[in-house]
Amino acid sequence: MRVTETRQEMEVVVLSKRPASIQVVLGSGVHSVKCELTPTRNGLAYAGSVMGREIVHERSREQVQADIERLNPGEYRR
Repeated sequence: MRVTETRQEMEVVVLSKRPASIQVVLGSGVHSVKCELTPTRNGLAYAGSVMGREIVHERSREQVQADIERLNPGEYRR
């Protein structure tokens, strides 16, 4: 994941990953924050906002679909 404003990369924990959205947790313990990332209009990335900052997962919807299909064949179809 990358913070759009600063281009800083960050590590997150993925709670769920579907073609329509990716849910992640930033931080740990009582300071953790959940964030839902949805595909951008052009479908080339997933974006969400947490604490006023935009974060981006720089993979297309098709790449995420392929990742899911590779790990869990037949789980999600378009």
